Amino acid sequence: MKRALKRLAIFSALSAIAIAPLSLSAGAASAKPTGMDGSYVGAGLAAGLTNGGQQGDAANLGGNIQGRFDIENTPVSLRGSVLFSGETSAIMPIVSYDVPIAEKTNLYAGAGYSFVETEGQPTPLGNRNAAVLTVGVEREVVDRLVLYSDTKLGISAYEDSPASALSFQFGAGYRF
Repeated sequence: MKRALKRLAIFSALSAIAIAPLSLSAGAASAKPTGMDGSYVGAGLAAGLTNGGQQGDAANLGGNIQGRFDIENTPVSLRGSVLFSGETSAIMPIVSYDVPIAEKTNLYAGAGYSFVETEGQPTPLGNRNAAVLTVGVEREVVDRLVLYSDTKLGISAYEDSPASALSFQFGAGYRF
């Protein structure tokens, strides 16, 4: 578990570093960042970084479909994620707390639950239903085009194993 948390911290930092150069191109920073508002839906890659220690639990590469529903005048958003592999998918409703860190850029942290469509089959986030923690960054780079990156930790997300699953996602979305 300590290794998983350490990996979560490392990949969260890498996510922030990957998006940070985009913030620099936005021009002069204001005294108080406004962040990004609005909702979006996007798609991209998902990489499972851990395995559960059993046969068929290997880390795998797949895809993601993610969305954000902005709750106006609050720092809270409702998010949905689908991480899929060639075998099955994990569907995740998530509630997040969003922190503006630059113009049109948010850092977010959230919690939810992962529902694996076919338990026992691998997804980028384990092979069974599990509680999920996430941390990520999102930025509107041009009008209506959002780039996002996050790390998800599935707690005890493997069958017949106490191991947690760690995955890293990135993608692009359309803001509406």
